[in-house]
Amino acid sequence: MIMSRKWIQALVFLMILTTVLAGCGGGSTPKENTDNASSGKEQPAEKVKLSLWHNFTGEDLRAKAMRGIIEQFQNDHENIQLEIQAIPPDGYRQRLKTVAAANELPDVFIMHPGTIAKEFSSAGVIQPLDDLLNKHADWKDGYLPNSFDDFTFDGKIYSAPMSLSPTSILYYNKKILADNGLSVPTTWEELLHAVEVLNSKNIIPIALGNKAPWLAQSSILSSLADRVTGTEWFNKAVLQDGAKFTDPEFVEALSYMQELAMVGAFQEGFNAIDTTQMEQLYAQGKAAMMIEGGWAVTNLVASASEDILANTGVAILPSIPNGKGDPNTVSGAIGVGPAMSSKVEGAKKEAAEQLVLALAGPEAQKITLEANQLISFKAELDKSKVNPLFADLYELVNKVGRTPVYDARLTSQATEAVNNGLQELLLGAKPEDVAKKIQDAQEQGLKE
Repeated sequence: MIMSRKWIQALVFLMILTTVLAGCGGGSTPKENTDNASSGKEQPAEKVKLSLWHNFTGEDLRAKAMRGIIEQFQNDHENIQLEIQAIPPDGYRQRLKTVAAANELPDVFIMHPGTIAKEFSSAGVIQPLDDLLNKHADWKDGYLPNSFDDFTFDGKIYSAPMSLSPTSILYYNKKILADNGLSVPTTWEELLHAVEVLNSKNIIPIALGNKAPWLAQSSILSSLADRVTGTEWFNKAVLQDGAKFTDPEFVEALSYMQELAMVGAFQEGFNAIDTTQMEQLYAQGKAAMMIEGGWAVTNLVASASEDILANTGVAILPSIPNGKGDPNTVSGAIGVGPAMSSKVEGAKKEAAEQLVLALAGPEAQKITLEANQLISFKAELDKSKVNPLFADLYELVNKVGRTPVYDARLTSQATEAVNNGLQELLLGAKPEDVAKKIQDAQEQGLKE
């Protein structure tokens, strides 16, 4: 009994001693944790805010898919708070140019390839993505050849393409053409004949929505002019090296463009409606054809009836008599991609890189393809997951060559001159006068 009491007392004393020692030594543990925190080991993710601008505002499958990716990113990254601005496509580029001029770009934003990307990189308002791409070799190496060309300047890559954009696809209603004894036009003469026949039946031959004046340039002139001048001439004219936009071949291309308007190929008021209204004219069966980029498929799938979709075919623009360009081509470029402001650094940059990867990485590429949008990333198309019209477009684009899109190569000044000049041209302005304005703008743009 005595031994038992002594044992209990010893045990109690030992417990008290252990508690005291633990209390004395407690100061060393937080110090060790503090050291770890300062060195970045096992440190909780820092809460950061990122501003994001995008132009995926529509109800088409692509826009919905991209918004879904952004929403999933927010759910998966509670430590990253996104401040999002969704801006309609027609006004998006101008908004970006305005904030870029003040060096107030959002942290991450969707950027177009070519001229605008080049201007932003030259101005130092965006930063390269080479380090991020090199960390993910399977992503970087998964792209088709030359996919980064229009985002690469001075040997540095400033964005990763999220899509591939043929800009000049002829969408046609098989039933309307067949009911009027017509087939899809493959020559200029056949196109003019179709316009004449359809007008006689009070059917809009080609729907056009050129309120935001980029469409006539990107979706019609880029392919049409290449049919006339050839790509080599255009490349020289861009550089002002042995060719000018006042050259006879380009004036001729503008004359072909004007002829479409003069023979009534487009509905009245085509400069007063936007691309959405244009697509509605076609989707409602009021127009036999429309000319727009590959992106229109996702819009048609979302808005057109099953009957219209089933009767829609895709083709390239007709050939031009004695043209210098390859008629088996379509104007196109890599699509938009995410870019980072040059001001983003530290923890915010790490978060921004995660967002860029989420928007354009391999998983996003697969989601984009299944949303009926072409991509420049190597991925197998599961036709069971896309609309048959998109499968037709996919097959068409893989059978033809690609020529430049004007606004991806021209200076901003010349692009504006082309866009505004085409609005005037289609209303009757002289082709020579429009060509002179474009030439002057390109000359001036290269000097700045």
